[in-house]
Amino acid sequence: MFNPSREEVRRFFCEAWRKRQAGEVVTPLEGQALKWVDKHPEHQTLLDDPDAAVGADFSINRGQSNPFLHLSMHMAIEEQLGIDQPPGIRAVFRQLAARGDEHGAHHQTMECLGRVLWEAQRGTLPADAASINDAYLTCLKRQLG
Repeated sequence: MFNPSREEVRRFFCEAWRKRQAGEVVTPLEGQALKWVDKHPEHQTLLDDPDAAVGADFSINRGQSNPFLHLSMHMAIEEQLGIDQPPGIRAVFRQLAARGDEHGAHHQTMECLGRVLWEAQRGTLPADAASINDAYLTCLKRQLG
């Protein structure tokens, strides 16, 4: 299983961005990352300086969100949709996207994914996969109103 370090994730995004800027060929995974970088131009300047990006501290206490976590969650959701895991996520996501736009639906999905992971880590949700998947899909269905 692929389990990159924080530094490796940050360097991955920076290298994909560097290749794009230099007109070099990117891998399919880098292309997927760049799709989300393109949708978040507010993060592009950070990617210009890999050393600063690797060392940056994004503290929630200072009201900062972590752009690398955000971009990575977009990619994780895209993977979930591609394999329909948890089962049924693709259908619920399509309904969300049909009500607005794909990027907005990604953000709604990201909110649910983050909430469910947080609840599982705090112990307020059973840690088994079935319970987590059920909570995730329930949260997404609530987004439908």
